[in-house]
Amino acid sequence: MAVAFTFPGQGSQSVGMGKDLADAFPEARRVFEEVDAALGEKLSKLIWEGPEETLTLTANAQPALMAVSLAALRALESRGFSLKDKVSYVAGHSLGEYSALAAAGFVSVADAARLLRVRGNAMQAAVPAGEGAMAAIIGLEQADVEAACAEAAQGSAKGAVCQIANDNGGGQLVISGARAAVELAAKLCTEKGAKRALMLQVSAPFHSAMMMPAADVMRDALAGVAKAAPVVPIVSNVTVTPTSDPDEIARRLVEQVVARVRWRETVEWFGQNGIATLYEVGAGKVLSGLARRINRDIATGTIGTAAEVEAALAALG
Repeated sequence: MAVAFTFPGQGSQSVGMGKDLADAFPEARRVFEEVDAALGEKLSKLIWEGPEETLTLTANAQPALMAVSLAALRALESRGFSLKDKVSYVAGHSLGEYSALAAAGFVSVADAARLLRVRGNAMQAAVPAGEGAMAAIIGLEQADVEAACAEAAQGSAKGAVCQIANDNGGGQLVISGARAAVELAAKLCTEKGAKRALMLQVSAPFHSAMMMPAADVMRDALAGVAKAAPVVPIVSNVTVTPTSDPDEIARRLVEQVVARVRWRETVEWFGQNGIATLYEVGAGKVLSGLARRINRDIATGTIGTAAEVEAALAALG
């Protein structure tokens, strides 16, 4: 029964995440120590003690979530688990791609932490505060949401950015772009029959063309780190195809900053390509919930606590 590992994105963070992993597994604790050393600060203290509003900042949440995911994987590996032998594919939601790639050996944990700190800062700096926005659209067909975005882009200010940022599945789409255009698109989606159109409390218009300055920063940052072919292919957010080619992976990570996160299609791809079980490795259960709404035939599991590590080891053999 083929297995894939998925790695969560921003929004899954919570104060205290990963603490019991660090307490139960020395190998997990060493991941947090390695991330602290790479960043030159005690990110682990922030992860475990808060405050929540500081942990939630993009530049902190991104490396923090990666650290928890890698701590969970190292806990598994400390008991003899082999990603290469037991897992067919990895994938990650937005920043989770970096976690997936560090898990599979594309970059080191230290480099992943530094890249995510750069990524978080660059995404935050790409658009002045207040100029961008995101909204969740629930219960409306993708074509209707795309039409609303196109109409809003012209109606708010000609040529304004407004596009689908996340296709999360289960009838949930997230739009992103210039604030006025996103607000207008949300209103149009409601008029077209959306069950809900909710403005999100985010600090920037992620996964939109307004993030192009951040994409340029990540191109340079990725060029400066050592990269290796991952031991397990990654299914890209951008292409929804598996790859193990380091140069292609780096290109996709740059494109990903401005491109749509195609998570619904990713889960569908897993179902079409023999994956029977998806494990979410790291904090929270967001991806598992999405997977169940997208394809009920795929079993799901989470590996983010010491107890869940033990349960996964028993199930995976």
